[in-house]
Amino acid sequence: MDVESEVSADAAAAATNGLGGAGEAAAEDAEAVVVTNGLAGGGEASAEQRSLEAYAALYSGRTRLARLVFIAQRCGVEAIELAALRMAYDEAKAREDTAFYREAALRINGRLGPTHLLDQDWVDSVNHRAEQRKENLETELEVYKTCLHGESIRICYNDLGDFYYSHGRLTEAFKSYIKTEEYFSASEHVVQMCMKAILISVELGHNVRVLNFVSKAQGCQDPLSPIAIAKLQAVAGLARLGRKEYKLAAQEFLETGPELGSNYSEVIAAQDVATYGSLCALAFLNYSDIKMKVIENAKFGSFLSLFPEIRGLVNDFYYR
Repeated sequence: MDVESEVSADAAAAATNGLGGAGEAAAEDAEAVVVTNGLAGGGEASAEQRSLEAYAALYSGRTRLARLVFIAQRCGVEAIELAALRMAYDEAKAREDTAFYREAALRINGRLGPTHLLDQDWVDSVNHRAEQRKENLETELEVYKTCLHGESIRICYNDLGDFYYSHGRLTEAFKSYIKTEEYFSASEHVVQMCMKAILISVELGHNVRVLNFVSKAQGCQDPLSPIAIAKLQAVAGLARLGRKEYKLAAQEFLETGPELGSNYSEVIAAQDVATYGSLCALAFLNYSDIKMKVIENAKFGSFLSLFPEIRGLVNDFYYR
């Protein structure tokens, strides 16, 4: 079976769940942010283009591609749809992500001229090279297994997982990452595996699995770095949001440390933490908790200070 046929189901799930991974709840919030920034309204096309580029710049990797495709699907304005698809097409081709490339090209459907048509020869060439790379990695893995070299086996499974992930083969990537567990020799290996498994589970919308791996990483004997703690807190909030556990989601986001910054752009942006945390808190916390856990929360305040619109929303709600 070739690469292209194997990725179709995973690509579909990624396009649906890749907007920060919280399924429809996060997707609708993402759409609201786009509308707020003028991407679904009138105005000059150049201004809309700048807003779209600024929004997309908050994210990296496959999450950026998934959000661009989502905007194209939902915005309802052809100029913005095509701008989002152009960006997705160009980035997917640069990343040699044939699944997202094909989806973007088919959605464009010739509306951007000859420079953004589906190049099937290019797709076939990339997929052929991918198969060769996979065969080389599998051969290398078998050599290490024969030598019983545990650390090399672990690294090779990681490399295989990275390969599958980069080509949108998420289920196979997940299996490869999980196999590294047999060859752990340090706590950092546990955390590394958990973070990779979380990344894939977020993209596939498997929220329970996300929470399981968050718990596993948090249970490591060695202390986690502040950035790792912030990442786990934020992605736990995302999973709670996807499960419609809004009060629990609020608690996770409100406790996310400012160390998150832009360090988790492959999953979530600081703007998302501010937006999702505030909306969940305003909807499901009482007034005293809003004051203590949102307005007077220095940790969460670091996110609100970056986004005055969200801070204004919170203040207007509380002091109305």
